[in-house]
Amino acid sequence: MSNQDFDLITIGAGSGGVAASRYAASRGARVAICEADRLGGTCVIRGCVPKKYFMYAAQFSDAFADAVSYGWHVPEPHFDLARLTAAKNAETARLEGVYRKMLTEAGVRVIAGRAVVQDAHTVLINGERLSAQRLLIATGGASGRPAIPGIELAATSNEILDLTQAPRHLLVLGSGYIAVEFASIYRGFGCSVTQAFRADLPLRGFDADLRRRLAAAMTARGVELQPAFQPVRLERLGEEYICHGADGRQMRADVVLNALGRTPNTAGFGLEQVGVALHPHSGAVCVDKWSRSSVPSIFAVGDVTDRVNLTPVAIAEGRAFVDSEFGGTPRAVDHELVASAVFSQPPLAKIGLSEERALQQGHRIDVFEADFRPMKNVMAGRRERSYMKLVVDAATERVLGLHMLGVDAPEIVQSLAVAVTMGARKRDFDATMAVHPTSAEEFVLMRRPRR
Repeated sequence: MSNQDFDLITIGAGSGGVAASRYAASRGARVAICEADRLGGTCVIRGCVPKKYFMYAAQFSDAFADAVSYGWHVPEPHFDLARLTAAKNAETARLEGVYRKMLTEAGVRVIAGRAVVQDAHTVLINGERLSAQRLLIATGGASGRPAIPGIELAATSNEILDLTQAPRHLLVLGSGYIAVEFASIYRGFGCSVTQAFRADLPLRGFDADLRRRLAAAMTARGVELQPAFQPVRLERLGEEYICHGADGRQMRADVVLNALGRTPNTAGFGLEQVGVALHPHSGAVCVDKWSRSSVPSIFAVGDVTDRVNLTPVAIAEGRAFVDSEFGGTPRAVDHELVASAVFSQPPLAKIGLSEERALQQGHRIDVFEADFRPMKNVMAGRRERSYMKLVVDAATERVLGLHMLGVDAPEIVQSLAVAVTMGARKRDFDATMAVHPTSAEEFVLMRRPRR
């Protein structure tokens, strides 16, 4: 028995920290978890979960519009953001209680407060010094504050989820997941939305065919896209905000969303003082494949490491850490093949290599595509299309990348991610019987490469 207070102290009760702590406790470890805010972290409290509830709410605008074509007589709908926000708050409070119960029942000691690392085995929290064989940093990330005068006037993804009155005109700064999703959501609520970003297309890093089609679809839905926009100053003039661009353009709105990226949450935890190496630019905790920092007894998982910043990845990293350190079965997470989705309108999802990335890696590829109007849209008179793409290694037939834009893309790609992860070949897709009539069947009906 160790003379230390715990076998593991986790700092941060988000997805990665909670998963690791519960799993370690199930392995017989003495575990404490420290959290200065609410249990559940970004994903549960102010990220993925509440954002998806908002996305569901926004989709009703499509449902009401399409229902008439299917024989329904729908009265003029009215949207009440205050009611949605109240319902969201109640649900996140319920989920926080679920997380607390799961931790308590697992035997994890939950400590409310901000923990600061004192040395390789010790933290200080609420004036109490606690020690453990291992420390796990799982403090996640936070909305970035780029060096733009007046940027503090903009809301972040935290505040945009707490509005009780829909803005007349929302200006979204940024082109990543958060920017695209909230631009789509608030447009679905009936707001006038402008999305401004430095690149030529939204969602850098995604396949170019998806990016182009998403931009066209968002524009068709009424989102005003302003590419090649470099914000240099934000000011308030009465009830209005004005964002000035480097090229002289001015964007006006009554609410501005700063979605210009997130940063690892490492400041103020005493990490550098005890020798934990941080990335010189991002501030992320530098870790090896086992999630071990430069201090052998201190580990880190999730967004604080800035590897692949997705909730399931943080959970997988936390569990792999426990297997390695408490389970006697060392294993590392493979970050090369991770499925992801963007809950834009329409949504998109992907796993594996984009066409551009496959070519950069030297693959000789065949590209298979399907571009069509889903049945539901045809009946409703909606022009919006779905797009599917397979990037296939020409020599081995292995599917290197699978991409989709359109209704149900996240659900469809999640299922097909199993096949891609297992190393499926194009002939495996060809041999799979289609389920008809579905959109997903198009992935197994592509017979001839487009290029």
